[in-house]
Amino acid sequence: MNDRVTLSGLQVDRLLADFVDHRVLGPLGLDSAAFWAGFAALCDRLVPVNRALLAKRDHLQEQIDSWHTARAGKPLDAAEYRAFLEEIGYLVPEPEDFLIGTQNVDPEIATMAGPQLVVPVLNDRFVLNAANARWGSLYDAFYGTDALDAAPARPGGYDEVRGAAVIAAGRRFLDGAIPLAQGSWADWDGGDLPPLADPAAFVARRAGGLLFRHNGLHIELVIDRDHNVGRTDKAGIADIVLEAALTTIVDLEDSVAAVDAEDKVAAYTNWLGLMRGDLEASFQKGGRTMTRTLDADRTWTGEDGARLTLPGRSLLFVRNVGHLMTNPAILLADGSEIPEGIMDAVITSAIAMHDLKGLGRYRNSRAGSIYIVKPKMHGPEEAAFANDLFDAVEDLLGLARHTVKVGVMDEERRTSANLAACIAAVKDRIVFINTGFLDRTGDEIHTSMRAGAMIRKGAIKGSGWIAAYEKRNVSIGLAHGLSGKAQIGKGMWAAPDMMRDMMEQKIGHPKTGANTAWVPSPTAATLHATHYHQVDVFGLRGDIAQEPTPGLDALLAIPLAEGTNWSEAEVAEELDNNAQGLLGYVVRWIDQGVGCSKVPDINDVGLMEDRATLRISSQHIANWLLHGVASEGQVMDSLKRMAAKVDAQNEGDALYEPMAGNWDSSFAFRAACDLVFKGVEQPNGYTEPLLHAWRLKKKAAAKVAEPA
Repeated sequence: MNDRVTLSGLQVDRLLADFVDHRVLGPLGLDSAAFWAGFAALCDRLVPVNRALLAKRDHLQEQIDSWHTARAGKPLDAAEYRAFLEEIGYLVPEPEDFLIGTQNVDPEIATMAGPQLVVPVLNDRFVLNAANARWGSLYDAFYGTDALDAAPARPGGYDEVRGAAVIAAGRRFLDGAIPLAQGSWADWDGGDLPPLADPAAFVARRAGGLLFRHNGLHIELVIDRDHNVGRTDKAGIADIVLEAALTTIVDLEDSVAAVDAEDKVAAYTNWLGLMRGDLEASFQKGGRTMTRTLDADRTWTGEDGARLTLPGRSLLFVRNVGHLMTNPAILLADGSEIPEGIMDAVITSAIAMHDLKGLGRYRNSRAGSIYIVKPKMHGPEEAAFANDLFDAVEDLLGLARHTVKVGVMDEERRTSANLAACIAAVKDRIVFINTGFLDRTGDEIHTSMRAGAMIRKGAIKGSGWIAAYEKRNVSIGLAHGLSGKAQIGKGMWAAPDMMRDMMEQKIGHPKTGANTAWVPSPTAATLHATHYHQVDVFGLRGDIAQEPTPGLDALLAIPLAEGTNWSEAEVAEELDNNAQGLLGYVVRWIDQGVGCSKVPDINDVGLMEDRATLRISSQHIANWLLHGVASEGQVMDSLKRMAAKVDAQNEGDALYEPMAGNWDSSFAFRAACDLVFKGVEQPNGYTEPLLHAWRLKKKAAAKVAEPA
């Protein structure tokens, strides 16, 4: 039985209550009794609204299911379908013309363009690495990855042949980003700074460093002739350091497994450590204990003698959970669990006040704002509810209106189809919209689950609705004034070991007019930063804004496999691909509480996976089961064969618990089966309810098994 304390009618896990009272409220000088009374009143007012919005989701889905069922076997008429969605309120009228009114936004969000990291809050080392990825070594990124078309480094110390290729690539980068008035950086011998094509590109210097700016991003040449790289370089350049991950999303949602008070306090503790600047992580490397902390700001001196100080860390967002899940960390007066998104909003905002009040070692937001990404919202009513929730949080904590800013994840179909109205609902606090292929596709499949069998998962990426979705997001954002006030973002590059491919493909994101895009590592952030030197995002936006916005018909086109007759081998291949990806992720989530990691795919390529991957895979199998493309026997056969494959892929993990042969005792395997065979009935196809239930069972079983 959990140890709880009753505070203004809320039954709060004592671990959480002690954390909030002593570590959050105490240093802020906030009265505990007043806080919990206000929190309880906030819940009394907003929890019923939260529940009603979830009920509306279910009602809309029931109506859509019935509509498709009644028309089974008939071609989909786009006009009839759209009229039906308007009739039931799934589609709402477009709002009158408006521009967002967001104020007090940091430049990293509003006026700069560069990479964005997303990091699981429960991994303190990863969190620190991400926060410190504001600056990254281009030489290291080139040297240690496949980004260069050159032979990999030989083991056993510095490889000068590889180093020469890195140096040459660095000079080519400099020629493109900060060109000389004449000649090439390859010709510079390290004497006086050569004349630049744009003299204003040089901004400051310090001992051993020359600082430049291009497209709003900074570049530092590190000059050190005693360095093992600098001594081989005729100019003495030891490194080229790029301003890279301008922003980082510290994630409490899809990349973590947080199911109870113990997990949530661990998550909130790391967020507090970031806001106070005292988070540390120790680990073993090369037989030595290493300790990682947050990087300090960086200072240079301008040619006029003035000091120039730039942040040493990414500007941090925190991603709360969505409106769906509840958490046992707090029970309401009726004994039910608190909506986790409400709890996150209150506590992560209170923690961020440590930054606003200057209680930390460093500053996060110099503009005095708190940045919360809100995921998985369905349509403008739910966006309006988030706005009301943040109003209530500001009132509870004594913050000025719109101190809490919101990032809207455009990852659900009803949000995509009503994006302008969603933005309007949060128009005075919005700082971020983005697109996410995986969750958006999962919702696409579930919303239209009964319309028919979907095309193969890989083919969905080429569907017409995807192109419309990506273009509409940018077009609508620009039309309503996000440029210069907010981020317009694009999704993740999931393969951290395939940097050459990323360098070739991900430049497409800034070319769309998006001023940020997600990358899977600090190294990837450094490499992706070069794209924002090649593409002037803000310069492109004028032309992009003149292009027509794709209509709703293209967005609402369902990727049905009408008339397709797959062979048995093709069906098996698709099932295996989905099952392997599903199992590879679930086994770590359930058994080890790892919500994001590099998971080998069916071809043994490591991909950074989170819950969104799981949603699309489980929903796709569920769809094929529903429409008879595959049988339960075929699916179970695939799951068992892929369980054996996943076991083999993880044989080097001492903590791993095999699934094959343990069909009844493996909680992870049973969870994967539930995600597939109960997939049709899951709310909006979300995986969280089943994952949380099975993770709680696993944690309970582990406690029972602990020695007395």
